[in-house]
Amino acid sequence: MTHSSTPGIELANGSRIAVIGGGPAGSFFSYYALEYARVFGLSIELDIFEAKDFTRVGASGCNQCGGIISESLVQDLATDGLVIPSDIIQRKINTYTMHTEQGASVIHIPSNEHRIASVFRGCGPRGCLDKNVKGFDKYLLGLCHKKGARIIHKKVSQMELTDDGILVGHSKADVTKYDLVVGAVGLNKKSLNLFKNICPAYVKPKVTRTYISEFMMKPADIKESFGNSMHVFLLNIPRITFGALIPKENYVTLVLLGQDINKDVVQTFITSNQVRACFPEDFPVERTMPCQCYPFINIRAGDHAYADRVVMIGDSASSKLYKNGIGAAFITGKAAASTVIFEGISESHFKNYYAPICRDMDRDNQVGKLIFHVTKRIQKSPVLKRGILSLIEREQADSHSAFRMSSALWDTFTGSAGYRNILRRFLHPALLGGLLNSAVISSLPSFKSHDYEK
Repeated sequence: MTHSSTPGIELANGSRIAVIGGGPAGSFFSYYALEYARVFGLSIELDIFEAKDFTRVGASGCNQCGGIISESLVQDLATDGLVIPSDIIQRKINTYTMHTEQGASVIHIPSNEHRIASVFRGCGPRGCLDKNVKGFDKYLLGLCHKKGARIIHKKVSQMELTDDGILVGHSKADVTKYDLVVGAVGLNKKSLNLFKNICPAYVKPKVTRTYISEFMMKPADIKESFGNSMHVFLLNIPRITFGALIPKENYVTLVLLGQDINKDVVQTFITSNQVRACFPEDFPVERTMPCQCYPFINIRAGDHAYADRVVMIGDSASSKLYKNGIGAAFITGKAAASTVIFEGISESHFKNYYAPICRDMDRDNQVGKLIFHVTKRIQKSPVLKRGILSLIEREQADSHSAFRMSSALWDTFTGSAGYRNILRRFLHPALLGGLLNSAVISSLPSFKSHDYEK
């Protein structure tokens, strides 16, 4: 691999890079850019601008995420020699419990290689008294610092394109010229608007509002009520596509994904019989959570997320629909880092080497939209939900089963496989036949799940 021969639009010894945003996307880009530059023999300077302080609890140190690390990301990081420290992990998840109005089924981890964990993005929710909590974002930023990145805890307020670089500043008196600017600002409107000054063809992603909150609980109560299982809900509640309760050490995180979630939708969900039954009988589920937010998520990728000397990554460009945003940050951050070090930093370089990675993710999301459209239909069908539960129970009870439904649902919940892969598995004749058979038999008045054997 060699640098592009395009003059004046590639990195050279002494080049400076500004990464705007120190969340996972910015950190992954920075880590790999510095590592690739070392391998390539290229001396660069890299500054990460991050206004949040990831050592603080509550909103000032949190990037508003449920905090699930998929097994595919764990394995990808391990391949590159990055093993997430045990003190970052709040709880290891080894089962999923799927709840419907018709009952619940437990899906066990498909194999010992499929690991999954819950983490905090900051140092805990607002009101957290445990000062020893270590957040995932701070860990990643620390890796970048060890690689040589300079962390600047300032909010960028201006960017201006010049003939030979981009001026970046957090005040009128403090402006620095960079050879490359990387946008890892998530979906922050003000920050995205700043990039229009230096990336005029860029079109921001389409978003929808979701919901995240934390329930503080005693560890013993969490262990008894939730165990090491992530509880997901397939309930017929309008505007909710996906609901989950994620156990951690002293908290249980509630995540609701769907279409413009509001307070009324949240109240309907948390007071449903299925959600209420997960908590201890005397636990005040309806109380106001001390730490809650309604963050936006990317439901349609941004367009033309690059220009000469500029590239957008993570949620600012492309993400995975409804799942595994941290994994998408890894994919886009690493792909952009490879492009700028080994290829170049012109618009054509990003178009040829970075954009195809984003387009592949976007195409996969189109399949995901089809899957979730079907999911909404299933949410309204008691017969199909009973059939799914019955099929899962049969698979889990048979050690020789192919686990087609269980593994497909596991990867849907975790984000460990692409939607195209998942759809192919859902359309397997044996799975469809088994689901139809289960749905018919489970709808019979005399049916009892423990009497139904393969």
